Amino acid sequence: MTDGQLLEFSGVTKRFGGITAVDNFQARIEPGVVTGFLGPNGAGKTTTLRVLLGLVAATSGSARIGGQDYKDIKNPLQTVGAVLEASSFHPGRSAANHLKVYARAAGIPLTRVDETLALVGLTEAAGRRVGGFSLGMRQRLGLAVALLGDPGVLILDEPSNGLDPEGIKWMRGFLRQLAREGRTVLMSSHLLAEIQQTADALLVISRGKLVYQGTLDDLVDPSEYATIVDSPDRAGLADALARENMPTEVLRTGFIVHDSDAASVGAVAARAGIALSSLQRRGPALEEVFLDLVSGVRVHPSGQDALSPEVALAPDEAPDTEEGEKR
Repeated sequence: MTDGQLLEFSGVTKRFGGITAVDNFQARIEPGVVTGFLGPNGAGKTTTLRVLLGLVAATSGSARIGGQDYKDIKNPLQTVGAVLEASSFHPGRSAANHLKVYARAAGIPLTRVDETLALVGLTEAAGRRVGGFSLGMRQRLGLAVALLGDPGVLILDEPSNGLDPEGIKWMRGFLRQLAREGRTVLMSSHLLAEIQQTADALLVISRGKLVYQGTLDDLVDPSEYATIVDSPDRAGLADALARENMPTEVLRTGFIVHDSDAASVGAVAARAGIALSSLQRRGPALEEVFLDLVSGVRVHPSGQDALSPEVALAPDEAPDTEEGEKR
């Protein structure tokens, strides 16, 4: 395996005629973690990945893998594996023969074919023609092609598309294992729930612009969280919190304690000998935060300039649909 590489986008802009698909995109993707690339359908995710892989030229800016343009990488299949299309296989050729074609072209030992098919769970389907494969099986075969050269960088566009629940669970664990081995794993998705289950780091793109880069935990400002607490002895609890300079807001069932985490509130109650009937941390739902980011209602310091109100997302660009991204 080659080492994981730093991926760098420096002011990448891509225009198709009068349409700006990617707008001054700037980001860093580190090895050793799964980075989720999240955005609504048509946000520019696929175009950004195609620029990184040298499939389309940027109008301006650069996208580099380990400090190099993709076209300058020696032995690219052993350095970078990518899955952008699950359906670009000859229907009359078997899964094993597909991999053998790639292996011969890249000078990879043919013994790697069986190893890779086993990695993605296609050993029993090795001799079957791809024309009879389900979409999920094609996804696995695409991943096998990406892994054939044992690369340090994996770039995957909607890798869970077409997989059944068991396959999705397998994919999550598999990608996390690849990252634990020190590889760079970049996966795109328009499904927030999938990114939450898989990724350690996050990029959010909307209308071709980066609107967030960081972790899921940092997506919401800590000041937006509050602790909700209740006790049979509400008066005693209110007094105990007041003594610790923890201001409360009275609810129908308990109190909101701002700027204090649940552990701190629980510790105050324990020291005062007050039993609690409920204690939880609440904040804005991640889905709401995501929608606010991509519509421009919320601006994060890690993103680019705020989107103007007139380019808010239309209903058909919602992030939780199952349709493929507009190319």
